[in-house]
Amino acid sequence: MTATLITCIISWAVSFFLGGLASFIIAKYKGMQKREKALQDGVQSLLRNQLIEYHDKYTRRGYCPIYAKESARRSYEAYHELGGNGVITKLYEDIMALPETPAEKKARAKSKQNNQGGEE
Repeated sequence: MTATLITCIISWAVSFFLGGLASFIIAKYKGMQKREKALQDGVQSLLRNQLIEYHDKYTRRGYCPIYAKESARRSYEAYHELGGNGVITKLYEDIMALPETPAEKKARAKSKQNNQGGEE
């Protein structure tokens, strides 16, 4: 009788402990998922902002140095890897289409001017 009672109490205690442990682990996991999502959203937002700033800065200048294009490329890839949508794609394409030096900018402008002059 006593052994049966002790076995019953131990069985109940182990079940109670394991149930509590499982609940704790599940709650921790859900909390970690929520935190991970918040971090991903934050990083995605920062990358989006960086790409917008690059676009504004370099389209205003009319050229984008190679090092800035490389940085924009990495930011763009990470942005999309984190689930970013296609809205930034147009801005990224604009950045990549820019000449890489002021001299190249002048040459493109001169070439464009010559092409427009021949069409008239």
